[in-house]
Order: sequence, then structure tokens, then C-alpha cells
Amino acid sequence: MNLHMGYLPGCIGRIVALHATYYARTVGFGVAFEAKVAGELAQFCLRYKDGRDGIWLAAENGLIHGAIAIDGAGDQDCGAHLRWFITSDEVRGKGIGSRLLGAALSFCRDRNYRKVYLWTFDELHAARHLYEKHGFTLVRAQRGSQWGKEVNEQLFERGGA
Repeated sequence: MNLHMGYLPGCIGRIVALHATYYARTVGFGVAFEAKVAGELAQFCLRYKDGRDGIWLAAENGLIHGAIAIDGAGDQDCGAHLRWFITSDEVRGKGIGSRLLGAALSFCRDRNYRKVYLWTFDELHAARHLYEKHGFTLVRAQRGSQWGKEVNEQLFERGGA
């Protein structure tokens, strides 16, 4: 499995599809979630700036099996935003997520981002374990519906990238 930094044709659709199918199956997210992922990821890609932002894709034989992004646009105010972290069912549990997260955090470290943060929710136990293994700490929990269904939202931060 190769890690590729940067856009590849079809990656937006594939990242959206990975999110939509996984979260529909595991937690019942629907069209509001898929539309949110699609719209925000598309906007990120259109305003993407080399050196500030990053997107990494885990790919094999032309098929994307995982992704992660760092949105550095808000770093001066609130830190770099880790987003769209997902792996396919075929590679989940095989270390690809850890490699993607490591690449994203190395990028943040190289750019001296003072903080990296992400929003998630409490039903993703394997992801939480991975975040904590990489130095993230839960700093806030609240009920919310930013993904189209009410869940226990969680904000994780990692200082000093």
C-alpha cells in the first residue's frame, strides 16, 4: 500500500463514498452526513494551499483505500484541523490508519503547527485508541448533530504537533 500526498483524480468521490458507506452502516448517518462531507471536502480541495494544507491517500492498484487531511487555514486562531480520516473495510486494522495519521502529524510538526484538533464522536472506539496513541487528548464532549444525527461529539487536541 502506497501513501500518496496530494490530490489524485477521483479522490474526492472515493473519500466521500468511504465515509458515506461506513457511517451509514455503523451509526446510521444518512444524506445530510454524505452531503456535508462532499461539500466541505470539495471546498477544502478548491482552496488547498501547498505547504499549509495536506491530503494523504493510501492507494493500491489505482484504488484509494484510505485518506486523511490537514486543513491549516485556521492555524493562527485554533490550530490545524485533522479531517476526513478513513480507511476501507479491506485494510481496516492493518496499520494503514496509523501510517496515514503519522504522515499527517509529521507534516504538522514540520510546519510548527502549535495545535492539531479533530472532531469525532464517542462510538468510534478504535479511532479514539489511535488518536490517544498519537498524543491526542479529549478536551470537550457535548451532544450535537453536526453530522445529521444526534451523537456524543468529542473534540480531541494535540499540542505542539
